[in-house]
Amino acid sequence: AEIEQIDIEEFAIRLAALATVIDVREVEEYTEAHVPGAILIPLSELAHRVDELPEGGLHIICKSGGRSLKACEHLSLLGRSATNVAGGTLAWIQSGRETLSGLGVAEAPSFELITTQPALAELLARAEGCE
Repeated sequence: AEIEQIDIEEFAIRLAALATVIDVREVEEYTEAHVPGAILIPLSELAHRVDELPEGGLHIICKSGGRSLKACEHLSLLGRSATNVAGGTLAWIQSGRETLSGLGVAEAPSFELITTQPALAELLARAEGCE
């Protein structure tokens, strides 16, 4: 099956409509800068964390679109709907849009994204239990 790919303009529209975004970069990259609301699940961990993914369609982002495409291919084999964000976080930054740094929600539990991404709170609770 052909993987759906969208550009940053379309991604911004979907993000505003509360699309679920999974960032498959490594922790260091994510803490440097990430799209607001993106849930971090590094590509290297994706295979054994698939059950943590929220229900419904997913938008997958990485640095420039390579790793996220791999993630989309993997997820589509599992029957999940996954859209690749072409250009990735770099294109998002180059478009002049806002990014967050740090682990965001983990450091500030009152952060507003928890209200729009209920899955985040659950993911973080699980992550803390794993260490």
